[in-house]
Amino acid sequence: MQLDHNHHLAYCTNIHPAESWVETLGALQKHTLMVRDQISPHDPYAIGLRLSARAADELLQDDHLSRFEAWLAREHCYVFTINGFPYGAFHGTRVKENVYRPDWSTPERLHYTNQLFDIISRLAPDGVDGSVSTLPGSFKAFHADESVIFANLESCARHLEALSDRTDCDLHLGLEPEPLGHFENTQDTLAFFDRLLDQAGDPDLLRRRLGINYDTCHFAVEFDDCRESLDAFRSAGLRISKVHLSNALAFDLSNASALESIRQFDEPTYLHQLILQSGSALQRFTDLPEALPLLEGAPVIPEAPGEARVHFHIPLYSDPSSPLRSTKEHVTDLLAYRRDHPEFCTHFEIETYTWGVLPGDLQKPIVDQIVEEYRWVLGQL
Repeated sequence: MQLDHNHHLAYCTNIHPAESWVETLGALQKHTLMVRDQISPHDPYAIGLRLSARAADELLQDDHLSRFEAWLAREHCYVFTINGFPYGAFHGTRVKENVYRPDWSTPERLHYTNQLFDIISRLAPDGVDGSVSTLPGSFKAFHADESVIFANLESCARHLEALSDRTDCDLHLGLEPEPLGHFENTQDTLAFFDRLLDQAGDPDLLRRRLGINYDTCHFAVEFDDCRESLDAFRSAGLRISKVHLSNALAFDLSNASALESIRQFDEPTYLHQLILQSGSALQRFTDLPEALPLLEGAPVIPEAPGEARVHFHIPLYSDPSSPLRSTKEHVTDLLAYRRDHPEFCTHFEIETYTWGVLPGDLQKPIVDQIVEEYRWVLGQL
């Protein structure tokens, strides 16, 4: 939905299992239109589209894209952003670290992302810029060749520049820092872009076309301060391409019942990185199965017991049952920052993709959950 003359809000359709284009369109027809009818029945309705590599390829074949454009017009919908992080299957199978494959050191990732921009350049309405979000280069444990990542990102930026000139649409790619990604927090991100821009033949081109997809769940898990992070990125001249709105889980390490409660979020589909803070020190764990045995056996220091945060996207409107809690304050801080600096970003997307693996007390029927998240965000604005 259009929040004002140039700010847009959608929910990301990666919440719906769909890998082919037929499945993707079916999910839009079955779920997204029902959300539209409750949130924006009279005004043009924005869709935050997720396309797998398979769906993107199929959409560009024959006349599928033209037919989709006609469908959007008929249903009074529009697309301003695409989630291009998950390349392949994203539901109903072990995703975990595979969500980073193929990474930006591969031609497959470049080709897929260029296809997404070929699509969004057609779908974005006149006067609306088009964004795609993607992974933070790679996953730390992959030890990817950063020079190849840089080369592929530059190639993508040149593709976007040519497309933008041809279509008169401002196109930009948002790299999404994530715990244990190739770059994961504010400091990592600034250093990565410094290295990228230092070796670039045309750094101004990269600044125009490449930026940051700021995910409130991810930066909260990193214990980064929202306002300080956004100020740092903007001071460095980095574009905030898009904002993902979502909560993470948090709990106190001194609470034995919290350690037991967090076990219900240990599920086999997604990677649930855990970062604990004790004093000024941070300790990182790749996933809950790695972290829990060590935390349960660790001695507790009464004066500095510490806090743990877990990369598990939970609905914006709800808090988990005590003794767990959410990082909702990071989202409210970001929306307050938007009120103070409305120009910092124009693309906002609700991204709670974990509906299928949420514990029962956090689940609602899927359309009800999405509608409730919209209402919570709109109430904060």
